[in-house]
Amino acid sequence: MSKNRHISQWTGTELWRGLFSPVLIRDGHDNFFTPIRLILACLVVVGHASVIANRDITAEPHLFFDYGFSYLAVNAFFIASGFLVTKSIAYRRNIADYSSARFLRIFPALFVHILFVMLIIGPLSTLLPLWEYLTHFDVWKQPALVLSFFNTDVLLPGVFTANDEQFASAPLWTLRYEFLAYIATAIAFSLGLMRKKWMILAQFVVPSITWLVVRELGVFEDLPGTAQNVLRFAIAYGLGATFFAYKDRISLSFGGLLLTGLFAVLVGQSEFVEISTNILLAYMVMFLAYVRLPKFNWLQSFSDISYGVYIYHWCVLQLVFQWFPDMDMWTLLLATAPAIWGLSALSWHFIEKPSLKAKSRFAQALRFGKTTVKQDLRPVLAD
Repeated sequence: MSKNRHISQWTGTELWRGLFSPVLIRDGHDNFFTPIRLILACLVVVGHASVIANRDITAEPHLFFDYGFSYLAVNAFFIASGFLVTKSIAYRRNIADYSSARFLRIFPALFVHILFVMLIIGPLSTLLPLWEYLTHFDVWKQPALVLSFFNTDVLLPGVFTANDEQFASAPLWTLRYEFLAYIATAIAFSLGLMRKKWMILAQFVVPSITWLVVRELGVFEDLPGTAQNVLRFAIAYGLGATFFAYKDRISLSFGGLLLTGLFAVLVGQSEFVEISTNILLAYMVMFLAYVRLPKFNWLQSFSDISYGVYIYHWCVLQLVFQWFPDMDMWTLLLATAPAIWGLSALSWHFIEKPSLKAKSRFAQALRFGKTTVKQDLRPVLAD
């Protein structure tokens, strides 16, 4: 038997054993969240490529009932975020350290991204004379609009006017809700609303019940878009937080994943479908994140470029499609993949990673120079 065949057979056996062994949620960094987030970001790219290439916001392929690639991927992002952010504050027990980590995860890369869209993508795509574009007020107001999350559409003068969508960075709207979730977690911790596990469970149960009630009453569509999105993401984020709170009591299995999927299918025509789909997503994310596959641990060393893929893909897709408007979805994906991947890698290695290394210094600044870290010693997530 050749060496390669032996390795392949051994790896296949390990994969089989890993998938069909009980999966426990572990402490530490021994997990596959980084490659999972990258896969989710790529699913968003596929969905948005379909929207842009087909010039139809409803053209995104469906994966599960009426849910498209990007909808499911973004929900899964919020589930993972609820889990990891709750873990972060539960272990740090310090608002300054927590706030430093959360701020630096979003804003430095977002600021550079906005400058890139304004000063690179805009001039390459605008129909205005370059000087007129560069002196237009609508260009220079974008950092304030986006970084405050007041308006993240990034509508630039003369940019992408021939495309069906004129937004220069459409995916940024979800970051508003991500940041609101960070704030809500900090407030809950500060008010002592994370002392008991059931308090975290309530963060999932309350928005879920609210979702079902407004759906049953037929008033969901009458709610403002912000309220609809808050409910949607609160369910996903709260579910991820609940998985962390009860991690010591949870044992996942491939059979459990199949049963969860079957349940989601059976209730798929009811108002419960949003909740059951999130439960399926959460089970799948946690199972894949913590399944024991030592031969695949090299995946854990991937650079965490998912955020870069998420924020850069839209503007690159838009630019290339403006230049070549006859491209189909798959050609557009192939043509833009190197640029999206390259920009994301640059963002991670030169902006995100260095920024995160400054967490301690920034946290000290938030404590007004105090070097002593004062932890909140009240119980967190007690039974």
